[in-house]
Amino acid sequence: MIGTLSEQTIRHLVSAAQEARERAYAPYSHYKVGAALLSADGETYLGCNIENASYPVTMCAERCALFTAAAQGVRAFTAIAVVAGHENEGTGAAWPSPCGMCRQALREFADPGSFFVILAKSPEEYRVLTLEELLPESFGPENL
Repeated sequence: MIGTLSEQTIRHLVSAAQEARERAYAPYSHYKVGAALLSADGETYLGCNIENASYPVTMCAERCALFTAAAQGVRAFTAIAVVAGHENEGTGAAWPSPCGMCRQALREFADPGSFFVILAKSPEEYRVLTLEELLPESFGPENL
């Protein structure tokens, strides 16, 4: 058990993120990312990176999962698992980590001290951090 996450939940999220990674559209970078976002009510939402020839239009896996859930009215989340790697390497070369935009987008809907970010190479090899550790002194809705 890590925080409020059981090993079973972590493994489920990592496996789901690996599944989502298979759907990534990355013809330019060839770097495929998958994410599995866990809502407070226990539902899992998947996302993958979707690249575009006009690079700023590209969507990260983490925001893809978050925006999919938000579009369905979900506003509370507890964890996200992220897996990534070059399409020819699988998911073991380096630890994945959400970019700054994704960290800020997650911050909109999560308590940084109790939202867990699982950086995974496999269901057996992962690191768990809080959003607060990844985005210290963050700016959120309560700051407005």
